[in-house]
Amino acid sequence: MKRARLLGIGVALVTALFAAFVASKFVPQTKEVVKKDWDTLKVLVADKNIDIGQKILSKQLRWQVWPADAVSAEFITNKNSPNAKSTYSGSIARTPFIAGEPIKKERLVRLGEGGVLAAILPSGMRALSVPIKDKNVAGGFILPNDRVDVILSRRLGKQNVSETLLSNIRVLAVGKEIQQKDGKKTVSGKTATLELSPRQVEIVSMADAMGEISLSLRSLADASKDPSADAEQDALGRGSTIKMLKYGVQSRAFGVN
Repeated sequence: MKRARLLGIGVALVTALFAAFVASKFVPQTKEVVKKDWDTLKVLVADKNIDIGQKILSKQLRWQVWPADAVSAEFITNKNSPNAKSTYSGSIARTPFIAGEPIKKERLVRLGEGGVLAAILPSGMRALSVPIKDKNVAGGFILPNDRVDVILSRRLGKQNVSETLLSNIRVLAVGKEIQQKDGKKTVSGKTATLELSPRQVEIVSMADAMGEISLSLRSLADASKDPSADAEQDALGRGSTIKMLKYGVQSRAFGVN
């Protein structure tokens, strides 16, 4: 019995020593792999929310530790631009940033590269300001980045006519405001600046000389709608024909060619 017990103890001891030997061989390699998987870089991010068209100050930016494998080529890192906070201070945001979001160079416009509106205009588009009155812009409740239809009202002989010239048009600014500030529900101004194609600029400019322009606010659900279906018709300078009643007399709407 004693011999069997001693033999069992000996076997257990040998097994324990073998396990310790194997562990000593593999533990350093495991640590190396873990360390490699956690390589990091510092990425420039927004320290707080930044609105479209806002001038960015260095205090609104900070360095954030980021897994190296997750760093996009578009990100600004301490490796490729160690002085980025001062370099990009004073830039204008082409698009909004939320707190913690990585800053991307293509979404900024540097000083001397153009004005704010030029910075936020998509390639190939134009900005055109049209005179407005509160009664002609949904009671003053149209805000920058809303979508509208452009309507022309005019006298044609003895009749009052009206028609929708353009549909699903983005409002860039109302007055000098290009964003909603401090939770305001209305923005006042005597002009509305619209985002238009070159052909649409010609249509609206001609309409402004012919009569009075009104803006009709569209649903938020239309914001994600592809405007190409409307654009095909708008490019011809013709909108939907409508009829209106004024002083009990029916009038027709005619296309603008």
